[in-house]
Amino acid sequence: MNNNKKFTTRNIVFMGLFAAITAVLSQISLPLPSNVPLTLQTFAVALAGYFLGWFKGCISVVVYVLIGAVGAPVFAGFKGGLGVISGPTGGFIIGFIVMALLCGLGSDLFSKKRNIVSIASGILLGLAGLAVCHVFGFVRYANISGQSLWKAFLVVSLPYLVKDVISVAAAYFICRELRHRLLGSGALVKKNA
Repeated sequence: MNNNKKFTTRNIVFMGLFAAITAVLSQISLPLPSNVPLTLQTFAVALAGYFLGWFKGCISVVVYVLIGAVGAPVFAGFKGGLGVISGPTGGFIIGFIVMALLCGLGSDLFSKKRNIVSIASGILLGLAGLAVCHVFGFVRYANISGQSLWKAFLVVSLPYLVKDVISVAAAYFICRELRHRLLGSGALVKKNA
């Protein structure tokens, strides 16, 4: 999607759509003993960043977080409110904003070229966002639970890394194809819209 920062109706609709997609995919969750559920949030956030670009993707995730902060049950397990953000898993939720931004940068900078360096660079920026998200997540969890950073990492980050890396890579390739088919052809968005 063109990353021009104008807030056209089309752009607002896309940002709202991806905030809604994130809310829906957050509900597909498997509770685990650590109280950090296995969800598709990471995939949804990467999808928003890669499809919308750094600015609009980041805004979309901020909207998702704000909707949850005011109490709408959009976080995993149909939870909402500031208590979730200030709770043990809140670091991951805040980290999603940085993750969307870096996935979007990966898309904006490297989606035009179809070579292995561009693809790897786009995915690596998304994985850097994922790493930041996980650091925010396990540091917050350690602070709330009183565990060491290493133990928190082992409990709430390490078990999810393979799924999350696959989610970021899958989102990159899905969005690359979507952007090429829908946006490259002009079928969905006009140039400079």
